[in-house]
Amino acid sequence: MSAGRLTLILGGARSGKSRFALDCARSRKSPVLFIATSEAGDADMADRIARHRAERPAHWETLEEPCALAAALQPRVTPAVVVVDCVTLWVTNLMLRPDAQWEPAVAELEAFLRWHDGRSGERILVSNEVGLGVVPENALARRFQEWLGFFNQRLAAAADEVYWMVAGLPVDVKARARART
Repeated sequence: MSAGRLTLILGGARSGKSRFALDCARSRKSPVLFIATSEAGDADMADRIARHRAERPAHWETLEEPCALAAALQPRVTPAVVVVDCVTLWVTNLMLRPDAQWEPAVAELEAFLRWHDGRSGERILVSNEVGLGVVPENALARRFQEWLGFFNQRLAAAADEVYWMVAGLPVDVKARARART
């Protein structure tokens, strides 16, 4: 078991995931490192990144890293709270690499979890839930759904807390799961 805490926040698009993650991090009243996995591939994404950046407190440190989270974190002295926003884009970036393969992607996930293991502090991860719809008709979309579903399941299993965001309201999924056992 890790010395730190891992919180996973899941939900659909515009469900309030990022806002809830920011609120959780602010409530800790500790130094925060925000890891942004998004890359500005077009003007719309650049605008979204700018809006998200403006929502964060100016004194928070930001690390922009699209793929190699553990490698980027390893040499750093990390603060008490690390927010990763978001796992969905992390998986997308890993999938869209020219040499994208399943095993190296899973190795990135496991490297992040090993980095987390044994460290104090809290990690708050944001991810989309993409398993509620139909099976996509094209191979790339099906592969994305499979990859992200695996990452979400692996992170949820390792997490101390898992929240499902519905219309801006957090539902504590992990507590409900524990109550059933």
